[in-house]
Amino acid sequence: MRLAEGLIFASDTRTNAGVDHIATFRKMHVFEQPGDRLIVLLTSGNLATSQSVVGLLRHRCGLSGDCLLTVPNLYQAAVLVGATVREILARDSFNPTAGQSIDFGCSILLGGQIQGEEPGLFNIYPQGNFIEASVDTPYFQIGEAKYGKPIIDRVLRYQTPLKEAAKCTLISFDSTVRSNLSVGLPIDMMLYRTGSFTAATICRIDGSDPYFNQLRKGWGEGLRKVFAKLPDADWF
Repeated sequence: MRLAEGLIFASDTRTNAGVDHIATFRKMHVFEQPGDRLIVLLTSGNLATSQSVVGLLRHRCGLSGDCLLTVPNLYQAAVLVGATVREILARDSFNPTAGQSIDFGCSILLGGQIQGEEPGLFNIYPQGNFIEASVDTPYFQIGEAKYGKPIIDRVLRYQTPLKEAAKCTLISFDSTVRSNLSVGLPIDMMLYRTGSFTAATICRIDGSDPYFNQLRKGWGEGLRKVFAKLPDADWF
């Protein structure tokens, strides 16, 4: 989410290649130089591809040439990540096994702030091209989105305070976790205030988190109460 007060990043940690191959992997990746920049990547899709993209981006931070720690702005950061996605796909997507179809694609959200510009948020597609969040469209989702999206659409606006947006984010994730086995706890979450340029602190929320459990209980009970108060149809 790209909001007036700053940015919110959140990702689940479940990956699966069928019901017999479910594992936990971090999907939030941070590149930072405190005082100068904070860049966060959230990934979904083919795990091997996204890990290779992030790994190559980190490796090149120790070499000469442009990297996420040296690019002058977030637009160039998005260009760099998109080019790296295409590079990895060109290297890995050839499949010599006849009759076997594998989706090598991955999607990436890139957000953060670099000194000299406002915070930004980009949605980078599997093809490497991208779009940028705006005041009218202040958030992006990748991966499994359909269960939690309606909640965000009803609540979130560009002026929504960070704490309220964080609450909305967790409720959205809870709705998705309840309805889709491909999304699961723990959730990694980060809040960033515009202009802070502070070291990133990622909060990991699991099933024992008291605030998360309070939210999911209150949301469920509230929905049932509101539903009970709605009038019944009079046409059957």
